[in-house]
Amino acid sequence: MTYYSQHAKVWLSVDCIIFGFDEGKLKVLIGKRQMDPGRGEWSLYGGFVASDESVDDAAARTLNELTGLRHLFMRQVGAFGNVDRDPGERVVSIAYYALINVKDYDEELRLSHGLKWVDINEIPQLYSDHNEMIRKARKMMQQKLAQEPVGFRLLPTLFTLTQLQHLYEAVNGAELDKRNFRKRIKEMDFIEKTELVDKTSSKRGAYLYRFNKRAYNESPNFKL
Repeated sequence: MTYYSQHAKVWLSVDCIIFGFDEGKLKVLIGKRQMDPGRGEWSLYGGFVASDESVDDAAARTLNELTGLRHLFMRQVGAFGNVDRDPGERVVSIAYYALINVKDYDEELRLSHGLKWVDINEIPQLYSDHNEMIRKARKMMQQKLAQEPVGFRLLPTLFTLTQLQHLYEAVNGAELDKRNFRKRIKEMDFIEKTELVDKTSSKRGAYLYRFNKRAYNESPNFKL
């Protein structure tokens, strides 16, 4: 027996907003669209949901195909379903954002997909409603960053306090007072100072820190 035959068919896809942090800037991975409609336009990376997978599984698969990485931090942004959002067919897209350390991403794989990292403040006009997806994802990440230390997923294992401050500034799009920021950070037991020193930016160098997940799990509610 065939069900729902009286209803119009709607295609379901996923689109992935991949954030990275590099050279003190929040960046997004975009590329030129490889299919019609919109071939050659700047676009997010995505794909259609298979009949035997959930939307979460489809997003995880798409992210793995794109980055070669597994178990990434990934959150659903929401559904985008304007009737005219895709000139090809009626397509509803579920957008997800993910956070990766740029240094973990194989450059050859990035180049093979024809993708590039673009400063979030310099995003060109993208295909369909992809700019709106990025705006909404950034707002969600700002809210998440204020409640959980998810920003550490964008940083190397060892980082300086300057790098950490620049990350928060890049995500929020606003400068922070250095003294107040460092005072707040030093109150957090789960951000550990190591004996290692980074001397790439000055002869004196800066101490390197790391995130202690166990200490965070045992700490009171986080808020920055």
